[in-house]
Amino acid sequence: MGVSGCGKSSVAALVARQLGLPLIEGDEFHPPSNRERMAQGIALTDGDRAGWLDTLAAELVARPQGAVLTCSALKASYRDRLRAAAPGLQFAWLDLDPAAAEARVAQRSTHFFPSTLVATQFAALEPPLDEPRVLRLDALLAAEELAGRVVQWTRNIPASA
Repeated sequence: MGVSGCGKSSVAALVARQLGLPLIEGDEFHPPSNRERMAQGIALTDGDRAGWLDTLAAELVARPQGAVLTCSALKASYRDRLRAAAPGLQFAWLDLDPAAAEARVAQRSTHFFPSTLVATQFAALEPPLDEPRVLRLDALLAAEELAGRVVQWTRNIPASA
């Protein structure tokens, strides 16, 4: 989880491969209306994200053996919605500062999310500092390093945590 540009997709692909789990790329499940809004530089609202979160929750439910999901999960209510669908869900939070996120997003040439929206993600972000099953990581580390830390944490987290 994390703001746009934090490296969710790159890290998640590595984690999914290392754990032998399917990858659910959250961006692929945005309805066309959400993609169009973002491409036009219009930030999504909680209402815009509701159906998307429900779809992602259903994707998790459909994979009871586990999966790796990429999702901004910016707000506690979004994370709680996903946890309700998949009890025991763990979040790797790729923490990144606004300047680095904006620079990374500006470098992308094929993604629908413009760098002008990065600030809106930070405005919406409710950091999961005191939430259970959250690993906070410095998103400036190499994707391979981040994936290794996530895999190690995932394998070592107690079932009751």
